[in-house]
Amino acid sequence: MQPAQTPLSELSQIARAVVPIARDAGAVILELYTSGLRPRVKHDGSPVTIADEHAEAVILSGLARLAPDIAAVSEEASARGERCSGGDRFWLVDPLDGTKEFLNHTGEFTVNIALVERARPVLGLVLAPALGELYVGLPGRGAWIHRNGTWLPMSARPEPAQGLTILCSRSHGDPAALRRYLADLPVVANRSAGSSLKFCFVAAGKADLYPRFGRTMEWDTAAAHAVLDAAGGAVTDIAGRDLLYGKPGFENPWFIARGKAPRRAPPTLARS
Repeated sequence: MQPAQTPLSELSQIARAVVPIARDAGAVILELYTSGLRPRVKHDGSPVTIADEHAEAVILSGLARLAPDIAAVSEEASARGERCSGGDRFWLVDPLDGTKEFLNHTGEFTVNIALVERARPVLGLVLAPALGELYVGLPGRGAWIHRNGTWLPMSARPEPAQGLTILCSRSHGDPAALRRYLADLPVVANRSAGSSLKFCFVAAGKADLYPRFGRTMEWDTAAAHAVLDAAGGAVTDIAGRDLLYGKPGFENPWFIARGKAPRRAPPTLARS
């Protein structure tokens, strides 16, 4: 029997309790940001540093105190071979999304914490500690950014009449697939950004589309997916189906993150 979905009022309380956990992790990361860390390479070829690991320890211990009955799936724990299972309700954590951006000192790295229920992210926090920005999303209730001591509501924008602003990954992806997908779209600007901030920029109405044709894991996307969904946007696979969570292996298909529904059906792309 599936557990009842958590009421929005309770999710709001949980989100408020998760904010200081994310900020504590961000503070740990910033302490190490300028220390000249040397990364190690994980089995999948991606880099990892002690900043990832220390931030993960802060988050997992905080979530365990907050909600000891909810399991947590985290990137670095999974990379160490620890057995992780999702279920009907679980946390998805990426303690330092954008490790390459962290190492290159671009500032575009994030702390991602999401709560998933029945395969969908129902709460998401994305903290960009070097930028001083915190994004929070509660699908069905709203999305907000906290900057300079102020909470401001966010809303994804409809497709502008003059054309689309596209966001691309600075470090990953399939350029040929991206060119094929964008060939028939009215693109007026193509910008790059790091980490899960691309979702958040779409949620804030700064861009319209983030197509991702490359490997990602669920902890890379869940928190920012919740933010974008809460702001009126959507994340789907390339066939237009909702992106779901708790999949075996926690690997995502290629996906499209977009703002409010376009006036015409978006193109699809056969994966080759």
